[in-house]
Amino acid sequence: MPRSENQQLRPVYILDYLTKESNEEHPVPTQDIIGMLNRNGIKAERKTIYSDMEKLSNYGFDIIYRKGKPNGWFLASGKFEIPELKLLVDAVQACKFITAQKSKELIGKLESLVSRYDAKQLNRQVYIADRVKTHNETIYIGIDKLHTAIAENLKINFVYCEWNINKELQPKHDGKIYTATPFMLQWDDENYYLIAFDEEAERIKHFRVDKMKEIQITGEKGSDCQEFKEMDPATYARQNFGMFGAEIKRITLSCNNQLVGVLLDRFGKDIIIIKETNSRFKATVNVAVSPQFFGWLAAFAGEINIINPPNVVDEYKAHIKKITDSMI
Repeated sequence: MPRSENQQLRPVYILDYLTKESNEEHPVPTQDIIGMLNRNGIKAERKTIYSDMEKLSNYGFDIIYRKGKPNGWFLASGKFEIPELKLLVDAVQACKFITAQKSKELIGKLESLVSRYDAKQLNRQVYIADRVKTHNETIYIGIDKLHTAIAENLKINFVYCEWNINKELQPKHDGKIYTATPFMLQWDDENYYLIAFDEEAERIKHFRVDKMKEIQITGEKGSDCQEFKEMDPATYARQNFGMFGAEIKRITLSCNNQLVGVLLDRFGKDIIIIKETNSRFKATVNVAVSPQFFGWLAAFAGEINIINPPNVVDEYKAHIKKITDSMI
């Protein structure tokens, strides 16, 4: 049989064809595979197809031949199952720090991992336009630099930005260069945050990654921050509301029994819960006391209240009074 330049690539062409054109409901006949190979300048016959399928199966690909109607070959499973890819697509769509254009590109790459039939289940791009998305196309390069700096414990420089009334991101403090030791990246409330030690302020701060520009790795070793060593990322996320940095305090809440699930979802199952009355319980939690935390409390309209310590109770009352006074 004459051999073309692509002859040795025959199994690769077959695997690619099965990936794109087959699933359990749409097997591809041997003759269709031969036709595809011929169109790519590769000669093949039925026995070579069966031989290649055996080699691919022996290597680990889940290739099945189905008899009956319709009959043919299909790739039973790939690197990802369809439910797994659906979760990834939903995660891409939900990320505000990924631009709409990049979201479409990423979803397109996920679709390429499955057949064109299964890809239809993943094609939910119509929803992207209605979601709030960042316009910072350089964020992916910045995230890569941050991961490198974290892994190698190196300081970074960057310009931090804020929105103005013209809906434009402008540098804060006249383009001041921030220097920080990055510790970890955390996804909170659909935004990506960098948790880092601000070298000038000498304390831990949170920075929205999509508002960071001109990120540069300095090459200088990061600061030896004891708080970082003692910090558990999951606990830290539960204690901070909206990534608003504030002092962590131990407080006691009085809550309606029906809201026990809310407390467990927010602070975890390790919190201390004590029965207060037949309809209420007390819970002791560690939390960053901030306006965001007070706003979370206010949303429950008295069903969750602070009862200790007294100074935090007074802070909360002052917060509520400030809001009501501003409405007069």
